[in-house]
Amino acid sequence: MLNKPSRLPAGNALIIIVTLAVTALVVYCYPHGSTNRYKYKVGQVWNYAKLVAPYDIDIYPDSLTVSKRVDSIRASHIPVYTPRPIDVNSMIKQVDSLIMKVPDSVAFGGFFKYPDTAPFIKEVNNILLAAYKTGVYSENTTNAQSTKQKYIKIASSPTELTKVAVDSVLTPSKLYERLDKAATRYNCHPILINSGVNGVLTESMVYDTDLNTSILNQAIGEAKAPNRRIVKNETIVDNGTVINEEIYNWLQNYERVVAERETGTARSELMTVIGQIFYVLLLMAVLLGYIYFYDPMITRSVKTMIFLLSMIGLFIVFEALLNAFIPGKGVYIVPLVIIPILLLVYLNGRVALMTGFVTTLLVAPMAIYSLEFIFLQFVAMSIAVYSLRDLSQRSQLLRTSAMVIGAYLISYTALTVMANGSFDNFSWRMIGSLTLSGALTAMAYVLMSLIERMFGFVSNVTLVELSDTNNPLLRQLSDECPGTFQHSIAVSNLAAEAARLIGANPTLTRAGALYHDIGKLKNPIFFTENQHGVTPHDGLSPIKSAEIIISHVSEGLKRAEKAGLPAVIRDFIAQHHGKGQAKYFYYTYCKQHPDENVDPAPFTYPGPNPLTREASVLMMADAVEAASRSLKEHTPEAIKSLVDKIIDSQIADGLHNDSALSFRDVSTIKDTFTRRLMTMYHSRISYPDDPNKKKSPTTA
Repeated sequence: MLNKPSRLPAGNALIIIVTLAVTALVVYCYPHGSTNRYKYKVGQVWNYAKLVAPYDIDIYPDSLTVSKRVDSIRASHIPVYTPRPIDVNSMIKQVDSLIMKVPDSVAFGGFFKYPDTAPFIKEVNNILLAAYKTGVYSENTTNAQSTKQKYIKIASSPTELTKVAVDSVLTPSKLYERLDKAATRYNCHPILINSGVNGVLTESMVYDTDLNTSILNQAIGEAKAPNRRIVKNETIVDNGTVINEEIYNWLQNYERVVAERETGTARSELMTVIGQIFYVLLLMAVLLGYIYFYDPMITRSVKTMIFLLSMIGLFIVFEALLNAFIPGKGVYIVPLVIIPILLLVYLNGRVALMTGFVTTLLVAPMAIYSLEFIFLQFVAMSIAVYSLRDLSQRSQLLRTSAMVIGAYLISYTALTVMANGSFDNFSWRMIGSLTLSGALTAMAYVLMSLIERMFGFVSNVTLVELSDTNNPLLRQLSDECPGTFQHSIAVSNLAAEAARLIGANPTLTRAGALYHDIGKLKNPIFFTENQHGVTPHDGLSPIKSAEIIISHVSEGLKRAEKAGLPAVIRDFIAQHHGKGQAKYFYYTYCKQHPDENVDPAPFTYPGPNPLTREASVLMMADAVEAASRSLKEHTPEAIKSLVDKIIDSQIADGLHNDSALSFRDVSTIKDTFTRRLMTMYHSRISYPDDPNKKKSPTTA
């Protein structure tokens, strides 16, 4: 290898911090406290082993049943009244006295004779005696005033209650109404009104709040009491049994009793959290270790690692939030497949699948049926990565979305039939959730643009769009620097083919090659490919000429930034000469000043040297293509010698020390360049003159 990574990147501390932060976030999103030991619901088949009661278990009614019973008890409760001591005879005497004291002038204004009140008083006495014999109850309670209340109960003792109809007992106001009717019959209505009798009437029974509360609580307690007992070693549910409402309630009670018997609830919850932390850390360590050993270049980029880890954390938060709003189904709606799609676009398929699988395992504890969730996601992710292995158009994401939906539906159908042996428990709600998740996979299109702006990544789709020669910047290069444009086209073909054969990114290499010389737009005539026999360098010193030539790098970076080209394309512009020298002008200056110790700095490009394999391939292709134009003979031997000489010279100068090229890569690149140049410069046969063509008279 020319440069083999030997240690973790300098930003490994930041990567570890971000990893721990994501771990904490994932654990926070997990369910805590008393959680079910089994995942089940009504209508599903019990796929676990036979569950036997480890001890006697009282079966309490479920909360819905209890709620209905309590509502019914409260609605049907008959209010209870307790008699209170009252001297009815004294009350009657007081009433009689009040009636008799009403003067004539008050009752009739002195115009009529005061009526005989004796019969009326006798009637009043009879009414009062009859009313208080049955009981007069208080009217300051809501229960007694309810128009729906038909009965009340009278408590002669705490244990002896007598049920009577509401119509058979009176309240003080209704008792006064009876007296008023009697007064009307005896022409004593004005007397009754002015007597003040209504202030004397009182209740003989009061609403007993404590006794009513006690009776209600006793009835509610009985409604909540266990209605069955499962004895020790009795089967709760057997494998293959369809869970109905009764079995579901048994399982709920079983888990309640088990939770109650656990020693130390706080300690149990703490151990659960510790287990979750180790579970997440272990998966994160597996992922990071896999990436480090199989694609170490990714771990060298802090930005890339933060992108990868933040994607995991972000989607798990989405899973937790949606699952909280839609329990049971929300975890299936979030398009988790987007993670491997985006990582495939910006990294590679191997890392994309591994990250997707690890994220699935991280989300699985939130799902009711973890194994079902894992299987569905694994199949969908594999299909997505396979369908996008050669992504070059954004419309391909729509095709992938349709394929993901199909993968979900087929996988879910297979699981349902395998578990139940029929379609009886086929859930259309689950189908809807999975279909929505697959459709949302197309949202990767929107996220791609956002990620490219935030992290500076470039997708193959963007690179293909940039490689269109109708791009304004390339059109300008074609119009103003036709020689440079043709050189860039030739270099892009050479470099892309070599990049493909060594396993680098050919699309990125092609795009970088097309833009690497856009800085020559400032002074086109100073570059050989744009000259037509006259060179402006003849009147300049070698230092000035070198300055103009070298400046095309900085000028190219300015134009690229102004045009909004991605950073990875600007890197090609900066690195395609690395820290090499403008050797022609350097050697010329040395010959002109043989006795001077020449400083190479004015003749040296600013760099940096190529940092990626793609940039190294471009540097080699750029130099080889330009030099090949000066060959007098394009024989295989001459081309091979030229390629070897230029690439070996660059390696000897240390220009490729910072890229990850191997000796095998270099050999492949040389062979590719030689073969492609031989094809470009192949000799054509000379066609003979037409023997039937008549000679002109002048040549006869």
